[in-house]
Amino acid sequence: MTRLMGKKVVIVGGSSGIGLGVAAAALEAGAQVTIAGRSADKLAAAARALDAGDRLQSLVVDMTDEADVARMVDAVGAFDHFISTAGTLPPGDPIERTDIPAARGFVDNKLVGAILLAKHAVRHLKRGGSITFTSGINKDRPPMPGGAAVSAIAGSFDFLVRALAVELAPTRVNVVSPGWVDTPMWEVVGDARPAMFAELADRLPARRMPTARDVARAYLYLMESPFTTGETLRIDGGQSLV
Repeated sequence: MTRLMGKKVVIVGGSSGIGLGVAAAALEAGAQVTIAGRSADKLAAAARALDAGDRLQSLVVDMTDEADVARMVDAVGAFDHFISTAGTLPPGDPIERTDIPAARGFVDNKLVGAILLAKHAVRHLKRGGSITFTSGINKDRPPMPGGAAVSAIAGSFDFLVRALAVELAPTRVNVVSPGWVDTPMWEVVGDARPAMFAELADRLPARRMPTARDVARAYLYLMESPFTTGETLRIDGGQSLV
């Protein structure tokens, strides 16, 4: 019997990409799921795709707005597991051409946003549940040039979850670090996508591009594992090795 049967799971960023994959996997495992994100249209489309009836709730939230985050958490009520996969495209300019307002915006969205989510999630998160954040491969394999800001922010999650795991114990706090994943974020490359994916897959020891559902298994593991906390779980097909 899965540990998620009847549990209540909140996924910020659950309307697309990895978050949507986690929502689908959690529903299949018997959980009740709330997906939250900025776009009402994307949330509605995700709800139609998931087709889970009254086991699925969707809420619009701006994770950079503290009052909005507080409202969202209060609307959910008590829950067992909290996940954030939310994010935006990272800055990618070389350091000498870094747009500082854009870099500050990314810090606010990704890192400060995570701290803000944790601040309010713990008000309704059941003791002994879990919080899982999302970082990424850039901390292990910085893109060059232009990888300094995003690598620093991604790497900071390793230390954030270690500190929160101690502070919030016995609630467990972890982070998933994916590599390349086949998600809508890659739509920016247009028709070049199939050839690019083939080339990227050939570089991975796993020899294929993972889907959001592949990566979702890591989040389910961290929700279900009662003795895993303060950890960074790489799920990158060996990308950090090559």
